[in-house]
Amino acid sequence: MTPSGAKTGSNAEWGQDVLAGDAGNQWAPAWQRETPDPCGGDWRGELKDAIRSGKELCERLAIRRSRHSDEATAERDFPVLAPPFFVSKMRRGDPRDPLFLQVAAAAEETLDVPGFSRDPVGEADLAGAPENGVHPAPALLKKYAGRALLMPTAACAVHCRYCFRRHYPYGERGVNTAGVAAALDAIAADQTIREVILSGGDPLTLADTSLEELAGQIARIPHVTRLRVHTRLPVVIPSRVTDGLLAALTATRLTPIMVVHANHPREICETVAAAIGRIVGAGVPTLNQSVLLKGINDDADTLTELCQRLVNAKAMPYYLHQLDRVAGAAHFEVEEARGRGLIEQLRTRLAGYAVPRYVREVVGKGSKIPVGERPRSQAGYEQL
Repeated sequence: MTPSGAKTGSNAEWGQDVLAGDAGNQWAPAWQRETPDPCGGDWRGELKDAIRSGKELCERLAIRRSRHSDEATAERDFPVLAPPFFVSKMRRGDPRDPLFLQVAAAAEETLDVPGFSRDPVGEADLAGAPENGVHPAPALLKKYAGRALLMPTAACAVHCRYCFRRHYPYGERGVNTAGVAAALDAIAADQTIREVILSGGDPLTLADTSLEELAGQIARIPHVTRLRVHTRLPVVIPSRVTDGLLAALTATRLTPIMVVHANHPREICETVAAAIGRIVGAGVPTLNQSVLLKGINDDADTLTELCQRLVNAKAMPYYLHQLDRVAGAAHFEVEEARGRGLIEQLRTRLAGYAVPRYVREVVGKGSKIPVGERPRSQAGYEQL
């Protein structure tokens, strides 16, 4: 069934201001459809002006790299995408800059490494048998008890080279307007779902009006009480935190929660901290999740400073993820023993609330699993 009040006509469906039709992976970001928001800066212009090639990225930063044919292959498989604001925080002339390494295609991505796959967390299997009598829907992933993950868009503002969905077949999985409508029907039919998580892609690449309408449709499903948004935009394009966005997040009866993503302390500058402060000031609790990445944040000093900057910006350190073993990202992997040692060092340096939980995703498990801890019953991890 369609949630009460939901729009179903093809011209009235939410997201038509963002999606360029429903075909495959062809997506038009909001900047192609709307004028800049006078209250929030030209975040669409940032998307439009994003760097889209390794050559351009290196030229912008005066970085000399030996162009390797495998690097070009990696870039064809997963294109470079980096917004100007994020690039502006990278060190010029430094090919080992930790922000640069997160977005620059590398020859190592083409290596076939045992244990690394195109679907490292088993999301392809989630389109199988129905759960609670409800058949799975396009654009919807049901991994955890009481929660459902909705993908309203495949678009991102930045392509992180370690992304566990870098090979995800968004077009085949119905990540489009019709798929979102079907997902809303599935959520409405499953009385066990209490929280909807917006992911993707990045849901904040959608226009404020689309987000407001989507939140309203979710709020009309009586058994859903919370709306969580996972996004990187407040970190890579802080001007995305507009008055319209904050209104969209807080206009319904749902309890809003935002989870941002920063991996290195230089990502949390004054501008980003101010953007996060606006979100928190609007009454939206904000958490951060990071990925443990070799050569980027795998030392205690870097993680300590990251956690301190996050807390000072009012974003609570939530998760430190062990790398999902996605094909193309093996060169970022840090040994779990080292990760456990880093967490122990953080515990001696930081207040307890500032130490993130070190977790990993395990295929088939109903929650994130703490790294290095002996698994208990599944119920013991339901809240992670």
